[in-house]
Amino acid sequence: MMKRLLPLVSGILLLLLSTRALHSSESLAGSRPNIILVMTDDQGLGDLACLGNEILETPHLDKFYEMSLRFTDFHVSPTCAPTRSAMMSGRHEFRNGVTHTIKERERMALSTTTFPQLLQRAGYKTGIFGKWHLGDEDEYQPYNRGFDHVFIHGAGGIGQSYDSSCADFPPNRQNVYFDIVALQNDTIVQTEGFCTDVFFQEGLGWIKKQLEHGEPFFAYIPTNAPHGPMIAPEKDKRRFLEMGFDDTTAGRYGMLENIDDNFGLLMSKLDEWDAWDNTLVIFMTDNGQSTRSGMLHGKRVPLFAGGYKTGKGSPYEGGTHVPAFWRWKGKLPEGRDLNALTAHIDLFKTFCALAGAEIPADIQQIDGRSLLPLLEDPDSDWEDRTLFFHVGRWEKFADPHDSKFDRCAVRTTRWRLVNNKELFDIQNDPFEKTNVILDHPKVVARLRQSYDEWWDATVPLMVNEQTPNLDHQPQAVRYQRQLKERGIPEWQPPSL
Repeated sequence: MMKRLLPLVSGILLLLLSTRALHSSESLAGSRPNIILVMTDDQGLGDLACLGNEILETPHLDKFYEMSLRFTDFHVSPTCAPTRSAMMSGRHEFRNGVTHTIKERERMALSTTTFPQLLQRAGYKTGIFGKWHLGDEDEYQPYNRGFDHVFIHGAGGIGQSYDSSCADFPPNRQNVYFDIVALQNDTIVQTEGFCTDVFFQEGLGWIKKQLEHGEPFFAYIPTNAPHGPMIAPEKDKRRFLEMGFDDTTAGRYGMLENIDDNFGLLMSKLDEWDAWDNTLVIFMTDNGQSTRSGMLHGKRVPLFAGGYKTGKGSPYEGGTHVPAFWRWKGKLPEGRDLNALTAHIDLFKTFCALAGAEIPADIQQIDGRSLLPLLEDPDSDWEDRTLFFHVGRWEKFADPHDSKFDRCAVRTTRWRLVNNKELFDIQNDPFEKTNVILDHPKVVARLRQSYDEWWDATVPLMVNEQTPNLDHQPQAVRYQRQLKERGIPEWQPPSL
């Protein structure tokens, strides 16, 4: 009897051991993948064919969507600099002093430790290619915030200029989006071509070099497009002009299709370089859709917005709910939706966990979570949470408390409380058609209390509110100094 049982027992033991080994091999902590994060500017859930837009053609992102783990309830901040600050720091942007996109209030507090800094310490090479928008003064620049390679425009948009510090390099004010000057590490260079093409070209050249060296890397490609003004190459907007759209609408749609072409180039190069197996690629956007109407045959028409009633700069769902597609070949499920409530503040801990980067105990308090449990098992339990949103943008030097309930929201998996006046049951009413605030007083009381506590803890961290206005534009000063001392060299596009 015992002899007959031995093979059976041995088989069971082997099965248990192999199952345990398989389970342990699925742990992603410390797996040290390359990470490529593409984040577009002002593109919303209505700006992709795979999400229902019947006018746009985005075949490459549609293909990527089919290959990806899709976060269907992923949130960012309502506008540009706030999202970038929250993502880099792992906590709400107000807690880094970022309450606006201009007037020194876009500057991420120097006390903040960024996740690229921690990736650097863990042996990663880091590069940024596109839009920074977290301060134009030298100490705020990305080469002082965790990036080894820098290739960026200034301010919050190419060609933008304000009275205070937030302004792009002067030539870009006349030559918007084409043949821009960009800061390449410590040198301003003259580029040639459309801005999105240039950013991807520089980024891909850097990625190729890291792959050749065999070093893990983080490549951040935050495009300026499709931020206004709506300008695109003629080849990209021609189809929309022929459909009867005006130049502005055709320009925006052209920018979106140009992004798709560049993302397709990224995908083809990862194929060519056989780099998918150890590379996590993420596509996301920085806030809700910025443009919700256009001109067609001389008439104002609504543009597809995915069903949401608001977009960029709004505390409603349409202001913060964005696409987020993640692909890591062989590691993450493909073509699967993940419905947990997640956010940009979760990238900090997630990337550090993947890289095996230690998060020091003496840095800022992190609001986000690690997404590793969901990446390893999309069906794993995910505890409900509370996210806070505020558009900010009150007048500089004003008392923030006066704007406490002006364009704000509290979000849990089921509920969204907006402006302390409206409650929406998001699980049953995702497009916020019915205000049910009178039907759920206990829910409202709980969300209001959590917001009060969050606000009281956050206001003291708004370090830029009383910052004196600068009397100069740092990037303009930098440009004029370099022009006088050594001129502006031509950009040398890397070979792909």
